Amino acid sequence: MPAVSGRRLQIEVWSDVVCPWCYIGKRRLDRALDRFAHAGDVEVVWRSFQLDPAHRAGAREPVYEALARKTGGSPAQVRAMTGQVVELGAAEGLAYDFDRAVAVNTFDAHRLNQLGRAHGLGTQMHERLMRAHLMEGEVVDDVETLVRLGSEVGVPADDVREVLAGDAYADDVREDIREAQALGATGVPFFVLNRTYGVSGAQPVDTFLSALHRAAGAPGAAAR
Repeated sequence: MPAVSGRRLQIEVWSDVVCPWCYIGKRRLDRALDRFAHAGDVEVVWRSFQLDPAHRAGAREPVYEALARKTGGSPAQVRAMTGQVVELGAAEGLAYDFDRAVAVNTFDAHRLNQLGRAHGLGTQMHERLMRAHLMEGEVVDDVETLVRLGSEVGVPADDVREVLAGDAYADDVREDIREAQALGATGVPFFVLNRTYGVSGAQPVDTFLSALHRAAGAPGAAAR
């Protein structure tokens, strides 16, 4: 494989902050990067995607109830389904707590993530939002909650309030979603390496590592 020292490898990740598979996928990508010799030349960009864009803004519902309504499954079936995800998350060091999780519309959370990216904190902001929803029972459409979560990773509180009070970054969120659709993504997580290689889903670590090696050796790796 050709060396990529001095060349940037970009990984774009379409993800929703309430998606348990996305957090598992992030952990597996992180582990692959730990084994990748040129990890210092990798830039990860977190892009917006909504698993349930039809969820009414301002509506809040326990996740188990929302899943039962959406899938038509019984409460027992929903808990069995999420129980498998909880076990997979635990294997990645993620303590999912769906008993406390609240289903919301994630559009404002994605606008905050776009703001975080503008401050150079996109990865930190996205992870903080995922942990807040999936592990801590935070309500991630609540303005004060989003202000606090933004502040925790270094996004100024005044900037968060200003963004959430208007429609800043709304077009960026919509453009990310349109772009995912144009690339053929039907779900998330969806990883695109240098717009050359795609990885769909929370794949095993070795799959991510193989994709990193292929993308690093491709002519499309952009020079710094």
